[in-house]
Amino acid sequence: MNHANAPATVPHVELDRYLGTWYEIARLPMRHEPREYTDITATYSLQPDGKVKVDNRARDAEGEVKQSVGEAELVEGSGSAKLEVSFMPDGLKWVPFTKGDYWILRLDPDYRTALVGSPDRKYLWLLAREPGIDEAVKASYLETARQQGFDLSDLIHTPHTGRVG
Repeated sequence: MNHANAPATVPHVELDRYLGTWYEIARLPMRHEPREYTDITATYSLQPDGKVKVDNRARDAEGEVKQSVGEAELVEGSGSAKLEVSFMPDGLKWVPFTKGDYWILRLDPDYRTALVGSPDRKYLWLLAREPGIDEAVKASYLETARQQGFDLSDLIHTPHTGRVG
């Protein structure tokens, strides 16, 4: 993919500080994450081989927990701000186009709020360490997304019910 007109990422991410659980605050629609999903979290942990385990959890319309586990690899030379994520089984990870771009576009100095997107601007997530964030902070991060060319007209604000997944 040509990334000449891609959104800008943060210059550097301290991966050890980024690891842990993040709550999805808002997202652009995706076919593998239905609109009615609630209580969406992503937990990142470092594996012995240096890759990052990605453990996504959500509740479906019936309240059942759905889980998807994948792994991410840092894109060399990106200052840890760009990762490639795959949720394919190990035997299929070699297949072209099975990895998704995960670019950290904005991150607060305390690693409490993050804006993540893809270079084609089809995917966007606003993440936080808590299930809710201040509305002014939320608006500021979403404005960053708009300024970077993301269309937020169909943005989904993720409900958090307090049920642990």
